[in-house]
Amino acid sequence: MSTDTPDATADDAPSRAELGARVEELEESLAAATGEDDTKKMSIIATKGTLDMAYPPLILASTAAAFDYDVTVFHTFWGLDILHEERSKDLKLSSVGNPNMPVPNALAALPGMDRVTTKILERKIADNDTATIEELLETSLEMGVEFQACQMTIDLMGYDEDDFYDGVTTGVGAATALQDMADADIQLLV
Repeated sequence: MSTDTPDATADDAPSRAELGARVEELEESLAAATGEDDTKKMSIIATKGTLDMAYPPLILASTAAAFDYDVTVFHTFWGLDILHEERSKDLKLSSVGNPNMPVPNALAALPGMDRVTTKILERKIADNDTATIEELLETSLEMGVEFQACQMTIDLMGYDEDDFYDGVTTGVGAATALQDMADADIQLLV
């Protein structure tokens, strides 16, 4: 609205709605010019590869992606087994040292107890119609989650890059993971 036109009347003034629309238009223009967007970013580091620890990063990643987050999950050390096509189908549950296990550590340490507790959890997963690790991975990949495999761990464990699910980004280093975490709104270590 110009102040140098003395004969302008109140009827010529823009309405509140028009001003609001103009402000919104200018904010969008500014955001486009500066490269800003409203996309939230989540970065997860997955370090454990037991059956019970495979679920948290996958559930968090797929849920965040459903809420339009840009999600990256960096898998290192035993967490790499979650992305390994064969090993992910045979993840075990560790009975010893798990405070939520229904058996005391003295019994949990007996030979074969990990196999028993793994079967119990697998039965619960099936009975509750919970998604499998493979299903969660596939769903997350379809939703745009980027799963990264740590190159140092691939070399250390002697894995071949072809051993991982299609869509997994291999050859990623710790520096890349750190930069991703620095740029993220939410950073999680699982």
